[in-house]
Amino acid sequence: MMAERKQRLYMISVVSEMLGIHPQTLRIYEREGFIKPSRSGGNTRLYSEDDIEKLEMVLRLTRDLGVNLAGVEVILSMREKMEQMQRSMEESIRQLQEELFEMQRREESRKASVQVRSIVVRREE
Repeated sequence: MMAERKQRLYMISVVSEMLGIHPQTLRIYEREGFIKPSRSGGNTRLYSEDDIEKLEMVLRLTRDLGVNLAGVEVILSMREKMEQMQRSMEESIRQLQEELFEMQRREESRKASVQVRSIVVRREE
């Protein structure tokens, strides 16, 4: 059994400094639903690597591309749906590959069985 890797968590002040944004901006992004940091026992926001990655995307959209928060919401929602579709397609492909493998295995087994029967019939004649 593989040991689960412990994910790093960062407090709001650290994330604010890392990304060069005010802590209030992080709170706004949380309120908008762009991120959902976990909370410590003392109710301190703790940001994961995934949260930081999402924040970096929000900042690229707003700062570099001039997208407003409503646009960011639409883009993030579409991105999430595309990722879900990708996972679904990958699962469908995996299932189809398994079915194909099983069909090939049955066909090979059937051919081997037919060959054995024809050898037996030839010997009886």
